[in-house]
This record gives sequence, C-alpha cells and structure tokens, in this order.
Amino acid sequence: MAKNLLITEKPSVAMEFAKVLKCGGNRKDGYIESDNWVITWCVGHLVTMSYPDKYDENLKFWRLDTLPFMPKEYKYEVIPNVEKQFNTVKSLLLREDVGCIYVATDSGREGEYIYRLVENQIGLKDKQRKRVWIDSQTEEEIKRGIEQAKDLVEYDSLCNSAYLRAKEDYLIGINFSRLLSIIYGRRMAKDMGEDKISISVGRVMTCVLGMVVQREREIRNFEKIPYYKIIGTFGEENRFFTAEWKVTENSKMWESPKLYNESGFRKEEEAKNFILSLQEKKATIIEVKKSKTKENAPLLFNLAEIQNEATKRFKIKPDQTLEIIQNLYEKKLVTYPRTDARVLSTAVAKVISKNLNGLAKGFKDEEIQGYIQKMVTEKYSTDLVKTKYVNDSKITDHYAIIPTGQGFENYDSLPELQKQMYKVIVKRFLSIFYPPAEYSKISVTIEVENTDEEGWGNDKKEQFSASGKVCEKLGYLEITKNDSKNKENVKQEKQVNTENSGELALEQKTEVDKTNEEEQPNNLEILKKLKKGENIGVINYETKTSETSPPSRYNSGSMILAMENAGKLIEEEELREQIKGAGIGTSATRAEIMKKLERIGYIAINTKTQIITPTVKGEKIYDVVYQSMPDMLNPKLTASWEKGLDMVSKREIQPDEFMGKLEAYINSKIDKLVIKR
Repeated sequence: MAKNLLITEKPSVAMEFAKVLKCGGNRKDGYIESDNWVITWCVGHLVTMSYPDKYDENLKFWRLDTLPFMPKEYKYEVIPNVEKQFNTVKSLLLREDVGCIYVATDSGREGEYIYRLVENQIGLKDKQRKRVWIDSQTEEEIKRGIEQAKDLVEYDSLCNSAYLRAKEDYLIGINFSRLLSIIYGRRMAKDMGEDKISISVGRVMTCVLGMVVQREREIRNFEKIPYYKIIGTFGEENRFFTAEWKVTENSKMWESPKLYNESGFRKEEEAKNFILSLQEKKATIIEVKKSKTKENAPLLFNLAEIQNEATKRFKIKPDQTLEIIQNLYEKKLVTYPRTDARVLSTAVAKVISKNLNGLAKGFKDEEIQGYIQKMVTEKYSTDLVKTKYVNDSKITDHYAIIPTGQGFENYDSLPELQKQMYKVIVKRFLSIFYPPAEYSKISVTIEVENTDEEGWGNDKKEQFSASGKVCEKLGYLEITKNDSKNKENVKQEKQVNTENSGELALEQKTEVDKTNEEEQPNNLEILKKLKKGENIGVINYETKTSETSPPSRYNSGSMILAMENAGKLIEEEELREQIKGAGIGTSATRAEIMKKLERIGYIAINTKTQIITPTVKGEKIYDVVYQSMPDMLNPKLTASWEKGLDMVSKREIQPDEFMGKLEAYINSKIDKLVIKR
C-alpha cells in the first residue's frame, strides 16, 4: 500500500504534524514513519546556489574581463553541513512505496523555495505533490491544511518568484561587489589603513545602508535655528489659561520678513517689540468650538509592527523578535508570524469566537481574564466582518498575527520575555473588540486689537488659540493604558491635554505635567465657560524660545517599518502609487538584512537603545556606491524590483520578462562603470 510523505521545514514542526496524524510509530534517523505516513524535514535550506568558481575555476579570481557573470543555466549544490539530512529526504522522495508528497514547509515564498530546491536537485518526476498551506500549527488548522491541500503546480508562480528573487540577489551581489571592489577596493583599503577590502553590495542591504548614512549626515549637518513664539495668559488671577499667537492675514505681521514661521519670530527682540504693541489692547473671544471624537483601536500586528513595538518596549533587535514570535507559532500560541497583513480575512473573522473562547478558558492571566470578563458583562460585539479589521483585499499569503486560543500547555515553560511578547499580542487582539475611546475637545480663538499709536491700521487683529481635550470614555484604552507608550497619555479616566494649534505652549506642558489630578481638569473647565463675543482679561504676554530639531536616528524597529513602507520615501507620486505595497525586502528577510549589515561592519546597533549608526567603513562604502551607481541607494529601485517579483507571483508578468530586465540593468551598469574607468 502506498504511503504519504510529508515534508516540513523544521524538525519541531514535523513533530506537531506527527501528533496530529497520530504518526508516533518508528522514529528513525531524520524521519518518522507509521503505516500510512512518512514525515521528514529540511532543517531550513538544504540546497544553495553555487559560487562562480563551480562554473569555471578561473572565476575564483576577481577580474573585470569576467564581468558580467550571468550563467545561462544556474548550478546548485547541497550545503555540506546538512548533506546527511538531504540524503535522507532524497531517499524518501524516491521511495517506490511513496505515492503522494505533501509539502508543508513554511507557507510563504521562502518556504516554497526551500522545498523546490530539494526537488529540483534530486530531479524528482512522476509523483503526485500537494501543498499544505496553514496559518497556525493548531490541530484543527493542520488537519484543514492537509485535507484542503492543493496540487503543488498551483504554486508554480510563487516558486518562479522565489527563484527570481534568489537569482537577482545572487547576480547583483556577485557582479557589483566584484566590480566595485576591483575599481575602488585598493583606494578604499589605503584610506582605511588595511591591506585589502572587498566591497559588499546587495539589492536590499545597500539601500538600507544608504538610508542609515543619509539620516546620519542630515543629523550631523543640521544647524539648530532658534525662533521665538508669543504666549498669552488670559483670564483672571486664579482662573487663567494660556494660548499661542499665530499669524493670520489680518495680522500686523502678515508676510513680514521678521517671522521665521507662522508662529515664531527670527529675533527675540522683534518678538518683545511685538508684545509691546499688544499692551493694554482689548482681547475678545471670537470662536468657541466644541466637538466629540472617537478613536478606534489600532490595526492588528503584522511582523514589522510587532518588531517595531518590541524594539520600543523591550529594546531587542528585530531578528530576536522574529525568533520569539516563530517560537510562539511553533508552540501553537499565535498564528503565522511572517505576514505583512494587519487585518483578518472574512473567513477567519466569522469564526473568531473560537480564539476568544480559547483565551477565556485557557489563558490563566488575571489581567487578561478581566478584559475578557468585561467583554462578556458589557456584551461587546464580536462581529468584526464589517469593521476595518477585516479586509480580504489586503491579505496575500497570511492574515495578521493573533493568538490562536490554544497551546497553553506550552505557556508556563516559556522564558519571561516570550510570555510578555505573547501578552502584547493578546492585548492588541482583545482591544479590537472594545468600543472606541471617546474625547471631548474645545478650541478657543481669541482676537486682540493691534492698532498703532497714530491710529493707523485699526483693522489689524492678532489671533491666539488654545484647546483642551478630555477622554470621556477610555474604550479600548482600558486595555492599553498601562503600556509604556500610553502611560503619559492615559493617566486617569478624564485626562486633559491642553494643547494649542500647532505646538503646545511651554506653560501648558508644565501645568499638565506638574499639577495634581484634582487640578488637571480646571483649565478645561475654564475653556468650557468661555462664550463667543465676550471680552477676556489679559494677564500678560511673554516669549517662548523654540528651535528647529534634526530628524531622529533610526532604531532597529523603526528601520523595519521604514523598509516596509519604502513607497512613502519616494517623492514621485505616480511611482509611489505604482509600487504601493512593495517595500524593501520582505517580512521574512528584513531583520536578517540588518543583522548582516551589522555583522560585516557597515552599521552599529546600540545594544541598550537599539539606535542605528553607520560605521566609518559603512560611510566609505556609501560614498563609493554614491559615486558609481547611486540608484542602488534609492528605495525606488529596490521597491520596484520587489514589485516585479510580486507581479511574477501573481502571474501578471512572465519570469523571462523579469529576468530580461534584470540582466539588461546589470549589463548597463557594468558597461558605464568600465567605460568611465
């Protein structure tokens, strides 16, 4: 009787499939076998692309006359340290009693590539092959994945995209690293005081290096410019509030060269002279706006978002976060981690009560149980289908990272950091079922006459603005109020942010920070009682010194988000729309790119703060690339190549078309640089 062969990416995943398939029979060297099933694994990549010297020994030497290197047929080889497992997988694939092969490597482009490399290396033919595509490792999902497995051929376009991605990285890395090393290596080694230097270039990593260096140089070259705001204090001695001046068309200072911006003077002396012109002038309330706003919980986590959150909260690198989430996935606690989606599918949303019920019954955490109990008591709706958290069009391979409601038998043995990370995911998930936070806001505009001593310009008026905001109902913030980034914003159920149009006045910041909780609502109460048309007392005017600020350095989390949203870094609107959804790298590779840049000494990542800075070597590499092929530093190029790979996977273009454009690009760059030299 023919047996089914199932291949996973890792041994731990194979064990989960074995449990579900009740394949606890013979555990052998590199596989498990029962009456109906044989289960084996790949331990990650078993096969890789061969280096150029495997095509020709002379290609060991880096010379211009061997470039460009673009083989007609690509060579692959088994990775030496996993050769034993490769031979095990090979023998199982070729067994005569194996009828159907179930491919259960990770459900994504890289997982597809891992298996296809093995199959092609073996030269497998005439076997039925099915693809198991799952979103979590729960028993229910594994069973569904096997029952609904599709013919592997339906994933051929994804396979084509995977092969092209590898070829692209291979060709760009080999050709451009050799080219730039030959042309610039000696000079750079001399500058660095080293014997020799090889210049490492990559499709994604060079662009990321460019982002880091450019940001660092912006900061380094930034010159702070001071400017001076006008703050008015209005009301009475014991009941007052502050408001900020801003230029309008009716202002005496409209289009004045004395202004640095719409709310600040270039010189303190000019600001003080302006204050003198306001002394003893009537102030009138000309507008009081009251509004109510609602704020829904943020979208769910994708990998980039949870990596950014973990960097801010726990000060860990993105690759550490991925490792943690991958472990939570393998422990059946969360869904598939390598996802770009922040929403759920309609199908999942319809059965989301399973996840909630699982948490309610299995997760023994007092805080979380409190949130769930409130959902039950308050009868919060669990129907997500028509909300912003469900959108089938924004899901490619997998939906957002959420708790499965299962796997709690593994929870207690987790390290503390992994438990905390799991709780972060659970809280984000629960928050989408809570009502929105509700705010009341009041905006007040004050007009001050500004006629001069001779009576000219009596139509000139100066405007000051202030606003107050109070959280009337916490809603979803009840879940996140104790999180680090919300502690300052949500200190109590009714909390005031006395903010001006534009930027908070210094006095207002001080009041919010330093007054006690009983006094905090007082400023808002003052604003509430103001009426349009009434005159208001002026206590004083004073200047507040402000200054321009340099951009912030990337940290390892914000860099992940910047890579994901590369389109936002592109100035041309039409092109930005064209490559919408295509970032730099993929959710599966971005952390590894940063890890490599740090390993080869191009960037440094502070272990305590996760702040990224370029090294001296990294900046010199940047300068070389900028002089020779500056488009390699531009997110536009990298994101457009990623968009092309996505189009191949969606069968919108043929692989030959993509490959033709890639080869033409490499040829043109080499021709230009060789001629220029």
